[in-house]
Amino acid sequence: MTRRIPIIPTVIVAAAIATMIALGFWQLDRKGQKEALIAHAERSLSMSSEVEYPRDERALDGVLYRRTRVTCASLIDATTVAGSSARGESGVAHRVTCDLPDGRPVKIDLGFSRDPAPVPWSGGEVSGMIAPGGRIVATDEVPGLELLALPDPRDLPNNHLAYAGQWFFFALTALVIYILALRRRTQSEGREAKGE
Repeated sequence: MTRRIPIIPTVIVAAAIATMIALGFWQLDRKGQKEALIAHAERSLSMSSEVEYPRDERALDGVLYRRTRVTCASLIDATTVAGSSARGESGVAHRVTCDLPDGRPVKIDLGFSRDPAPVPWSGGEVSGMIAPGGRIVATDEVPGLELLALPDPRDLPNNHLAYAGQWFFFALTALVIYILALRRRTQSEGREAKGE
């Protein structure tokens, strides 16, 4: 007598495995995209010409690690975040949020210090490098602050291959566990049929 495979659990497990495999291939695709972004960013580092700060967030990837110049028309907020100096020291980065003359907000990392107390700064023209997330890292010293370490595309995480491997491993694990569960169920039903 042929043992029946439970349909609903099998469909659920098959859908889960298919989803995990799809996520693995998606991570492999993301790996290629990230490699292209890093290669583009490394080429951008060698360009000395300035670009206009993009008006559209979708255009940011195309100008990452390029030099730009903006005018902070009005200061919205000032804070500090962890940061490193151009000399490699650890401390804080003094970050401001400004409105540009056209009203667009932009985050600017003004400089480095070990003291988190705010430095007096009321806005004006800032030259810097466009970093991931659209913030600008100033390349001109602000009084009372040292230069920050410039963003480096080699710091961009590219662990998509590891994530893809994890998803494929999860899919294989789910398949093996389900096969073992079916085998145990079949053996249990066989013993019951024999009256053991």
